[in-house]
Amino acid sequence: MMYGFSFHRPKSLAEAADVFARADDPTYVSGGHSLLPTMKSRLAAPSDLIALTHLPELQGITRDGDRVIIGAAQTHASVASAALVQDALPALAQLAGSIGDMQVRHRGTIGGSLANNDPAADYPSAVLALGATIVTSTREIHADDYFDGMFATALELGEIITAIAFPIPKSAGYAKMRNPASRYALAASFVAKTEDAVRVAITGAGSDGVFRWSAAEKALGASFDSAALAGLALSADDMLGDMHADASYRAHLAAICTQRAVDNQGRLTLL
Repeated sequence: MMYGFSFHRPKSLAEAADVFARADDPTYVSGGHSLLPTMKSRLAAPSDLIALTHLPELQGITRDGDRVIIGAAQTHASVASAALVQDALPALAQLAGSIGDMQVRHRGTIGGSLANNDPAADYPSAVLALGATIVTSTREIHADDYFDGMFATALELGEIITAIAFPIPKSAGYAKMRNPASRYALAASFVAKTEDAVRVAITGAGSDGVFRWSAAEKALGASFDSAALAGLALSADDMLGDMHADASYRAHLAAICTQRAVDNQGRLTLL
C-alpha cells in the first residue's frame, strides 16, 4: 500500500514547473517503473506526482544535421521503431528494443530512464559512448558531465530532461548479457566510432554506475578490431557483485561484450 499523494497532469512544461514549485515534496513521473514500486514499498512518499509523458515539449524524434534529437517522453518502443533512428543509429534502435518486455517498452521513456540512472539500465551506455547531450528545461549537459554515480545525475532539483541529442557516429554496436527475468543488463557495452575517436561505455557492471573504459578506447583508437582488446581486463574491484553475478564474472562479461560490440557494429548482440 502506498501513502496518499496528489496527482497532476500538466499541459505544458511551464505548468509542470509551477506545480513542482508549489508542492511540499513533489516528484516528476514518466513511465513510473522505478518510482511506483519504490512508493509501494514505502521507500518513497512524495506529496505530489507530476506526470510528464504528455507534455508537447517532450515529444518527437527529429534529425538536425549530424544529430538525432529524441524527446524525453518518447517510449522505448517508439525509439526502437522510428525509421529515422533505425537508419541513422541502428544500434540505439536495437538497444531500445531490447529493454524489458513489450509492456515495459510501451510505457517506459528514454528521459525517465536517464533521470533515474539505474546502474543496469541500457540507455546510459549509449548516451555516454555517443557523447550525447542531455537537454533540460534550463540548460544542456554533455554526457561526460551528466552521470554522477549510481542513481545520481547532474540534474538539479526540479530540472526536467526535455530531449537527448545524439551525434551520428560512423558506426556503433551494443552487446549485452541480460538477466533473463528483468532484461536488465548484467553487463553490457556500447562502442561508438567517430571520425576522430572511439568511445566505449560499460553499463550493468560498474559499482558506481555507467563508465567509460579508457584502456579499450585507446586500443581501439589505434586499431578498430576486437583483436586489439586481447589482454585487456577490467578490475573486479570496480564491479558490482550480487546474487546474479559476482564482480569477477561481471568484469569478464563486460570485456566479452565490448569485443562483440566491436565485431557487430550496427547491430545488437545478446549473449
